Amino acid sequence: MQAMTEGEAAARRAKVLTAARWCFLNFGFAKTSFEDIAKRTGLSRTLLYRIFKDKEDIYRAVFLDWLVSRRPAAKEAASGPGDAYERLLRVSRLLALEPWAEMLNAPMGDTFFDVCERIDPASDALYRKVTLECVTTILGDKASAEVFLLALDGLFSDHPAPDVLEQRTQLLAARFAPPTTPKKSVRRR
Repeated sequence: MQAMTEGEAAARRAKVLTAARWCFLNFGFAKTSFEDIAKRTGLSRTLLYRIFKDKEDIYRAVFLDWLVSRRPAAKEAASGPGDAYERLLRVSRLLALEPWAEMLNAPMGDTFFDVCERIDPASDALYRKVTLECVTTILGDKASAEVFLLALDGLFSDHPAPDVLEQRTQLLAARFAPPTTPKKSVRRR
């Protein structure tokens, strides 16, 4: 039997992480089994155990792959072109709004961060650190960045639709970093 190439192994791992994320978002951590992930991936449980030692290991990998891996793009957006308002929106979309859109329609999506904080506080702290660094780069000071992020967290409290969250984030970003160019008006429903 021929050994897998590094690319094939990476593709298999990515497939497992995508399937596991779907299971965690739809069944929750407690009700997701290795069997669920294996079935969704099309692999045996035995093979899955060769890749990950347990369900918590998969959960950590899903969190890191899905959210923390956005760090390079977020750092680039934070220091890239555009005024502070535009950069703040890009970072917010990458690190908060896009994941929220996927979590929102999933039955157990609202528990995803809570479970990660409990299972893997180090990864959760890394995600928060990355977010704080990016916003601090844009706003220029850590205290303002912390307040912005607290306010941004508050925008999620009533589980808004993605378009509503986008509007709210635009308003919030404008308070912290007024746009230097006239922004397009946002249609309200």
